[in-house]
Amino acid sequence: MAKIQIHHFVQSKQARRRLVALTAADYTIAQLLDRSEIDLVLVGDSLAMTALGYANTLPLTLDELIHHCAAVERAVERAFLVADLPFLTYQVSREQALYSAGRLLKEAGAAAVKLEGGYPAMAETVAALVEAGIPVMGHIGLTPQAVHQMGGFRQQGTTREAADRLLHEAKDLQQAGIFALVLEHIPADLARSISEQLVVPTFGIGAGEGCDGQILVTHDLLGLTERMPPFAKSYVNLREIVAEAIAQFCDEVRTGQFPLGDRES
Repeated sequence: MAKIQIHHFVQSKQARRRLVALTAADYTIAQLLDRSEIDLVLVGDSLAMTALGYANTLPLTLDELIHHCAAVERAVERAFLVADLPFLTYQVSREQALYSAGRLLKEAGAAAVKLEGGYPAMAETVAALVEAGIPVMGHIGLTPQAVHQMGGFRQQGTTREAADRLLHEAKDLQQAGIFALVLEHIPADLARSISEQLVVPTFGIGAGEGCDGQILVTHDLLGLTERMPPFAKSYVNLREIVAEAIAQFCDEVRTGQFPLGDRES
């Protein structure tokens, strides 16, 4: 199938076609995702935890993200490739954001970047990136880079005031030029309301079925995460399957069943 371009996302929303996105941090997983014909592959800063073992996303550097994104890009032939901007690589100034986003497109092959937050200064940053020709995906609700300010990975938008603020942020980001918006861990009725009031599509993660699409961390989907988020779903328990395979290999080596004898060609 043809390579997905940015106009695909608004067209899908208009056609009421549900969008699908998953994360990747290495070549093999990215290849499997791309061949499954999903719409969007995200090299998310969640790789700080899933691939690098950090407690949260904050320690991840831009160089680390570029390294992983370049590996993913080599596998992705069809899906739209988006890369997260890591913590403190875009918040300091619009010039910093342009530099960081430019490196992800130039050095790692990303087609777009994703950044967190919807406060007024962030909308200005989005507008500057879009004006420079860099597609931007927004992300509001639970924003993991602000985990300490939020007091942990807690649901957002649960009060009327907070819900109104998120709706205004969504509209401001759309006005600034985002092509899509991630809504993370917010009440389902709020996510539906935001989705209905935007022209650009929303990708929900822990935000109910009223969004235009869904995104998950692939490690959660495959059952590789040790501590699952409350809103995620595992479709297979690969931790158990891999552990059993390793245990069987160890047993066969120690009992002499492996390596295998000579085979006839």
